[in-house]
Amino acid sequence: MPATAVIRLRPLHVADVPVFSSWGQDPRFVEHAGWSPGLPDSELRAFWTGLVNTPPPELLRLGAVRDQVLIGYVDLHGVGPWERELGYAIGPSTCWGKGLGTAVAGAALHYAFDVLGLESVWAEALPANAASLRILQRIGMRSTGSGEQEEFLGGTGRYEQFRITRREHARLNDPARPPAPTADLPCTARRT
Repeated sequence: MPATAVIRLRPLHVADVPVFSSWGQDPRFVEHAGWSPGLPDSELRAFWTGLVNTPPPELLRLGAVRDQVLIGYVDLHGVGPWERELGYAIGPSTCWGKGLGTAVAGAALHYAFDVLGLESVWAEALPANAASLRILQRIGMRSTGSGEQEEFLGGTGRYEQFRITRREHARLNDPARPPAPTADLPCTARRT
């Protein structure tokens, strides 16, 4: 049985910019993340440098690190003291399908409830993004309805919205309950 991936969340650093920029050269990642395709490295680096140095006040973006390798980021978006929107990305696409998305999204919930003291977290994913729907379900989020319509991977669909409360999260993460296994497989990510 694979070991659980240990994910550490930390603030972003300027040293992360080359890693994020490299993901912009991965067509599969760019398509799924909704990034603009074909941007030159200089534009990507300028964008990420600006985001690291001067993040918007409504965005808390943290780097997701496993074994000293930056493998993604999480967003807790919003300014409310009780609720935020969860977002996450794993890069490059060679790291997908290894359980890292679930581990990173789960770490974000722990941070939201244990560090920020939030009462609830919500997220949304499009039906065509089946992997994200599964991740949100695996971390205990429950479907609450549908949101706006959006194009994704050449199709159009309505976002499926999810939510989890602090109480639900605590119940799901009771130490007496065995943890769900998360893959600990290698991917070709860069060390930070």
